[in-house]
Amino acid sequence: MDLILWRHAEAEDGNDDLARALTGHGRKQARKMGAWLGQQLTGLSVRVVASGARRSQETAHALTPHPEVDVRINPGARATAYLEVGDWPRGDGRVVVLVGHQPALGRVASLLLTGGELDWSLKKASIWWLQRRVKDGAVQYLLKAVHAPDL
Repeated sequence: MDLILWRHAEAEDGNDDLARALTGHGRKQARKMGAWLGQQLTGLSVRVVASGARRSQETAHALTPHPEVDVRINPGARATAYLEVGDWPRGDGRVVVLVGHQPALGRVASLLLTGGELDWSLKKASIWWLQRRVKDGAVQYLLKAVHAPDL
């Protein structure tokens, strides 16, 4: 199973955190990352889930016109909520893209790769692509890619 953690792109400031829209630069970041991901995921079955925050949904729209929305991964969510929403590690065979927020996304990445929640940072609009595989009867979690929109 593949799990892609995608941090929302740059957003406007505002008092209503869930209503903050992407800036012009953020829309450009999302388009670049969405185009790159689209190329990498061609031919694969993909499930895209965004938080209830406008900026996450706008970021997800750069990859798919109809992402799922799940408020369990809204700002302030715990790392385990992301794993629940992504149905990790069981899954249904689709690549799961979770579009969300810091610090939870960094904690998810560290939990899967080190076994503990650490405050790792994901740059805005960047992705961390993780893969679960079984080799010689042992489960392994691999970091397949880290990619930023400016690369």
